[in-house]
Amino acid sequence: MQRPRVDVSGLLSRLPLFAEIDPCHLAAICDQTTEHKLDKGEMLFHKGDPARGFYVVVYGQIKLAFPSLHGNEKVVALAGSQDSFGEAGMFLERTYPVFAEALTETLVLHISKGPILDLIEREPMFARRMLAGLSMRLKQLILDVEAYSLQSSSQRLIGYLLQLVPDHEQTSGRVEIDLPTTKHVIASRLNLTPETFSRILANLSQRKLIEVQGKHIVLNDLQALSQFQG
Repeated sequence: MQRPRVDVSGLLSRLPLFAEIDPCHLAAICDQTTEHKLDKGEMLFHKGDPARGFYVVVYGQIKLAFPSLHGNEKVVALAGSQDSFGEAGMFLERTYPVFAEALTETLVLHISKGPILDLIEREPMFARRMLAGLSMRLKQLILDVEAYSLQSSSQRLIGYLLQLVPDHEQTSGRVEIDLPTTKHVIASRLNLTPETFSRILANLSQRKLIEVQGKHIVLNDLQALSQFQG
């Protein structure tokens, strides 16, 4: 089924980053914003490509990862609907340090650098929001490094599963969730081998803490799962 044409102005105006921006400034950004529709497995950009702006995901999912000469890869982030990425490379005027690949049929908006830099000079609140977004990403990176260094493999995977629980179900005893992408990609994101990832799921299943049906996972007891130290 063909999707409706994207209302670029409406979409950007609903994003926290662009909220309360003067309409004339938003129009200038929209004029230099382009759409990129990607099929599953299609590359948006490669490592080393020049960063001439940043991206916002309209729908779908983008994997950001480091390539490897041995055929492996390290997934550093997964960007979903309304997530942005590529800002750091744009500001530093450097090439992208990772590649971006669509994990599903995806539509992204490329927002050019020029109008963004003009807006930063004219709108202090926009600059603050941009800094806040980059700061949150840096905080998450620090938390990732801490988890890789101090947490066991099981704790990292359990922490990831608990992050997928909707806020309104955080106190529920039994919750059903769906993995947003393949187990292989998630394992790389958590700095685990696919074999370790599968072994931990099997161990948690044997202990009746979870039930696994493909990408669909039932968390039988949130409190017991969060306290598991295996």
